[in-house]
Amino acid sequence: MDDLLADFLTETNEGLVALDVALLRLERSPQDKPTLSEIFRLVHTIKGTCGFLGLSRLERVAHAAENVLGLYRDGVLAVTPNGVSLILRALDRIKDIISALETNGTEPAGDDGELIRHLDAAAGGEAETPSSQPDEEAAEEFGARAAEPREEALPATRHPAQPVQTAPLRSATPATDTTPEESAGGRAPPQSIRVSVDVLEDLMMLVSELVLTRNQLMQLSRARNDGAYSVPLQRLSHITSDLQDGVMKTRMQPIGNAWAKMPRLVRDLSIELGKKIDLEMRGADTELDRQVLELIKDPLTHMVRNSGDHGLEGPEDRRRAGKSETGRITLNAYHEGGHILIEISDDGRGLSIDRIKQKAVSQGLASESDIAGMSEAEIHRFIFRAGFSTAAAVTAVSGRGVGMDVVKTNVERIGGTIDVSSTEGRGTAFTIKIPLTLAIVSALIVEVAGERFAIPQIGVLELVRVGGGSGSRVERIKDAPVLRLRDRLLPLVSLGRVLGLEEGSRNLDEGGESGFVVVTQVGANVFGIIVDRLFDTEEIVVKPVAPILRHIGMFSGNTILGDGSVIMILDPNGIARVTGVMADGGGSRMDDGKVTSGVRSNEKTALLLFRAGDETPKAVPLGLIARLDDIPVEQIENSGGMPVVQYRGQLMPLLSMTGGFQPQDQERVRQTVLVFSEGDRSLGIMVDAILDVVDEALSVQAGQGRPGFLGSAVVAGRVTDVIDTAWWLRQAGGDWFRPAASSSVTRRLLVVEDSAFFRELVVPALAAEGYEVVAVEGPAEALKLRERGEVFDAIVSDIEMPEMDGFAFAEEVRGGGAWRDLPMVALTGRVEPAAVARGRAAGFTDYVGKYDREALLASLGECFAVPVEA
Repeated sequence: MDDLLADFLTETNEGLVALDVALLRLERSPQDKPTLSEIFRLVHTIKGTCGFLGLSRLERVAHAAENVLGLYRDGVLAVTPNGVSLILRALDRIKDIISALETNGTEPAGDDGELIRHLDAAAGGEAETPSSQPDEEAAEEFGARAAEPREEALPATRHPAQPVQTAPLRSATPATDTTPEESAGGRAPPQSIRVSVDVLEDLMMLVSELVLTRNQLMQLSRARNDGAYSVPLQRLSHITSDLQDGVMKTRMQPIGNAWAKMPRLVRDLSIELGKKIDLEMRGADTELDRQVLELIKDPLTHMVRNSGDHGLEGPEDRRRAGKSETGRITLNAYHEGGHILIEISDDGRGLSIDRIKQKAVSQGLASESDIAGMSEAEIHRFIFRAGFSTAAAVTAVSGRGVGMDVVKTNVERIGGTIDVSSTEGRGTAFTIKIPLTLAIVSALIVEVAGERFAIPQIGVLELVRVGGGSGSRVERIKDAPVLRLRDRLLPLVSLGRVLGLEEGSRNLDEGGESGFVVVTQVGANVFGIIVDRLFDTEEIVVKPVAPILRHIGMFSGNTILGDGSVIMILDPNGIARVTGVMADGGGSRMDDGKVTSGVRSNEKTALLLFRAGDETPKAVPLGLIARLDDIPVEQIENSGGMPVVQYRGQLMPLLSMTGGFQPQDQERVRQTVLVFSEGDRSLGIMVDAILDVVDEALSVQAGQGRPGFLGSAVVAGRVTDVIDTAWWLRQAGGDWFRPAASSSVTRRLLVVEDSAFFRELVVPALAAEGYEVVAVEGPAEALKLRERGEVFDAIVSDIEMPEMDGFAFAEEVRGGGAWRDLPMVALTGRVEPAAVARGRAAGFTDYVGKYDREALLASLGECFAVPVEA
């Protein structure tokens, strides 16, 4: 294939993606002249280039479509749904010819006479009657297509189509094109060049090797303690990191590229199924690695087809259910840490718990007694079993459950997880969590029986020391190892035993040896992996698993460490499959009356002990800390009089607990930093040294008005200063929240907050004021406490929470039950008058800005002083 034809195919494929989106936009707004001009220009470009290259068949189809579009543009013909369907059929034919051109280098033989006659008839003013026969049969099963999925090949019917409301994709238009408005304004198109993917892959491979070499040199420098090389090695490390970030950006693409065909897919589903469907896409600009993007396209396509076919009801059923005739499918993508979350939800009929139970029992997947003891979340996860489906009939489009095991397998193959939540009659939501990239990832290095392994950090929740008098120890229930982690029994897997290395690994069951448990999450399942030792986290270069080891299923690759050692990368998904470990979202519940999911101020909590300034230990809840970093001092700069560091693409402010910081005055080479993160905000607190991590019941004695400290407590046998994290967050500026005053009231409070960060922030602060606090992650958990008869003096609730927001929660509490008359304080970042008025109407006693501790304490004092009216 010559270069001219290759360029033509690339540009045409980009144009076809843009045409799909533009035609759907035109169908919604037939009088949209700029869109008509854009469509005509793209088709005209394809036709003109075909003639130059001698592609006669392609030229004839494009020319016939151009004739109709020209009449639309000139206002001679009115744009109709059937007319748009006819143009879309012409584009499908063009795509088929382009696909054959890419494969064979020549146009395929074929007869386009019937299609061209329909186009010519439309151009002549005759009513468009596109054939109801598809150009190709839609595949019934996910992954059954030999070539790229052709979701857009579904047929148009003889019935007029209902316009499909779809959100436009900004990423769908080629970067090198300009809109008519831009051309009129004389704005130059963005500068770009095309580079072969192979070239980028080779460049990524070279950068990976450079990272490995950098790690080896840093290891040698630390081992020999040779200061002469420390500065140039730090510079090399800095440059390598910048180069790695730069090359990674060349691989990153917006997820909107994987969504580009979804509007067309949903439009065709709407016509074929006779349903009205509204597709909403959020976060289309969210970027992820090209390799991950390619692997996630098929699972997304299958899940959207499932939602449209079996998730959404027909118009008549929706009317009877009191819903809008138009069903909604929502795609949402956003970054969270080092991974991306993709949500696919619909407002349809939801999953039927009874039908899933019946199917599970009939297929022998569980007994009736097993089903009776399962939660709804566990029952929902049966749909990921191979061959499981509750659909009354399998259609050509999809069958909910049929193929979901394939989706799950494909997601797990790239180190991701998938989970489902559903409310019968209200809809279903799938959440996919995948790594941003598969090339270079952050991993925790562990050791078992003298052998080291890497565990990707994406699934690591926390680390727990066990045995050796640490307080935590491995117990056994029916010969199965478990760990009592707060209020749950956590199932454990001995890595040494699973890998056949138990002879050299430590026996933690007797309590004499000490070791560690890596608490890992796979989907909604949480379990612990027993290891002997923990090392630091490293950015590792992922190499594929050797063919001789692929049958094991517990490894996702291998890597080379800084000392030259080759180690295997563990796959938590594979370990869970091999061992059969299952837990309900975080371990088996202990039936001892404790809160099923939450934090209690009078229970033990993990504390990080560190030293800063003087010799008195300082403590902060470990759950607040996103990361411990060791930053080269040369990377710390000053901005507006404040130390800052370039951290993950942003400037992160750094605070010193000793007052002031001048990098050039420091003798140390590296600076230890505690990193606090919530959403896209980050703050670093510079400390002198990390001392320990301990589990203690935090009993804070009120401080003496020292700013930045809640007070003192006895931790690990020593008097320890407990820092007021909120005060330090305020010093960073931005929209971190304000610190607070004090109160001596002793009451029992329930805090409802979906953010783990803010739960960890609120509980110690209120506990230091004498309150007993129970914090849960959402209204559902809070209402379970009400059902169990838990008694509180007041409720503090966030407003913006998934599934049930704070307004609905307040209305539910005020609707009846033991908590009906409790004071309720809304704690939220939205304090505009309309939001306050709505909150009070829903039943909130007061409305406090988040996180204004002084106002919160004052509000609680007023609530307890004034009785709540019924």
